[in-house]
Amino acid sequence: MNDNMKQYKIRILHPNTVTRLRLQPVMHGLAGILFLMNGIGAYNGPTPNWGMAIFFILLGMGSLVFPFIMKRFRNVQAANSLARLIQAFVSLTGSLYFLTHMQPLISGLLFLTGLASAYIGWAEYKIFLPCFVKIDMMGVLLPGTFSDKLIGWNQLNNVILRNDLLTIDFKNNKVLQVEVIDEVGAVTAEEMNAFFKSRI
Repeated sequence: MNDNMKQYKIRILHPNTVTRLRLQPVMHGLAGILFLMNGIGAYNGPTPNWGMAIFFILLGMGSLVFPFIMKRFRNVQAANSLARLIQAFVSLTGSLYFLTHMQPLISGLLFLTGLASAYIGWAEYKIFLPCFVKIDMMGVLLPGTFSDKLIGWNQLNNVILRNDLLTIDFKNNKVLQVEVIDEVGAVTAEEMNAFFKSRI
């Protein structure tokens, strides 16, 4: 195949996966603490609403415990997405509850938490979808959270595929390593590396 027409598509683990996985327990924990505080706020007013207080406290405890038990689920990602959806829904609807009870600060905080939970849930869902690096004559096309990013060959020092790792060395001294999911044969890897070297 002519070099001008060559294109490689490599299935990888999303570049942000490791960071997101490390932050998952922290984000669930923060949501849990916020729900516990809302539970305290629901019964701390002049006319305590015990139903809402118990609901928020149970949800807060569930959010705090969830990171420790989520690996027991058969489909961890689906369970995590469902937890994020519940957190976002309760935060957004809870903001209306506190707004009607003349607590605009708590309402605003819950509204922002709902938006953040929805965004985090969507981003976590997206990074676990199959994603690909596409490499051709133009450069390296990396998957992003919102859209793919094209990195031209003129921005790179080196690109090499070795031991199930694709290493991208930028001219600004940054190095990105992504894990290759699909098996790439030795002959194909050599052919790819030769193409990458010819473009630098």
